[in-house]
Amino acid sequence: MIHTYTHKKFTWVDLENPTHDEVEELMRRYHIHPLVGQELLSPTVRPKVDLYDNFIYLILHFPSVTHSHNGETEQEIDFVIGKDFLITVHYDIVDALREFAKVFEVNSMLDKSTMAEHGGYLFFYMMREMYKHLGDDLHSLSTRLKEIEEHIFRGEEGRMVTAISKTNKALLDFRESIRFHREILESFEAAGKQFFEPRFHYYLRSLVGEYFKVYNQLENQKETLNDLRETNESLLTSKTNEIMKALTIMSFVMLPMALIGQIFGMSVSGIPLTGTPDAFWKVIALMLLTGTMVFIFFKYKKWF
Repeated sequence: MIHTYTHKKFTWVDLENPTHDEVEELMRRYHIHPLVGQELLSPTVRPKVDLYDNFIYLILHFPSVTHSHNGETEQEIDFVIGKDFLITVHYDIVDALREFAKVFEVNSMLDKSTMAEHGGYLFFYMMREMYKHLGDDLHSLSTRLKEIEEHIFRGEEGRMVTAISKTNKALLDFRESIRFHREILESFEAAGKQFFEPRFHYYLRSLVGEYFKVYNQLENQKETLNDLRETNESLLTSKTNEIMKALTIMSFVMLPMALIGQIFGMSVSGIPLTGTPDAFWKVIALMLLTGTMVFIFFKYKKWF
């Protein structure tokens, strides 16, 4: 599916799940190199930046925490950035691009924006919108962390082990997706200095700053999650220790009672009390007395 947006002499082409014919048409119209056309047909494992005579080809992967439509944790966007055009190619619905298209159309009608001055400006504003959406994804994870914290201190440590593990996986997937953004944006900055005018250098550097906003937010949440995991493990350990302590005390209380029961259960002659009619109740009373004395001794020693 192909969507085309224009403003004055500038054109933005957004292509979702491209077909061979659509890519060939773009190659013919915008003089795209055949190697780039071939890569546009399917997702690419590694991000990269390539500088050509009439455009810059850039591949980036973005984490998808709450905006995925195909269940994947990562979305790829290919950018072909020219002086008077920008082509974006992706293989899933990208909500951030859809919302940015609305912004682009409004600014085109008002004619008050520099985003269509050339492809570099549009790429800058587009990336800023993408990072804004990533910040929203991280905010949703932050809400999840607060819920985990509340459940931990409600005494639900056992249930939170799974929740912490799932949140940790989401953060790891997020970090893995943006792992190469810094290097790619720095490479784009170097290529952009050759391809665009000098006054665009500020925007090239600002892109790295937009990335670091998201990266620092991610690292803060990772630290928070680690703290919550340590707290949860400490509470679980403390609860386990209390249970083991109670079981140990119970075992020590029951041990002399069991010993008395075994002694009076021996099939030998001469055992006291065994010949009386109320021998059973006397043995029970002796066992309870012994258990009570052991319990009082533990209490006196403050072992529980």
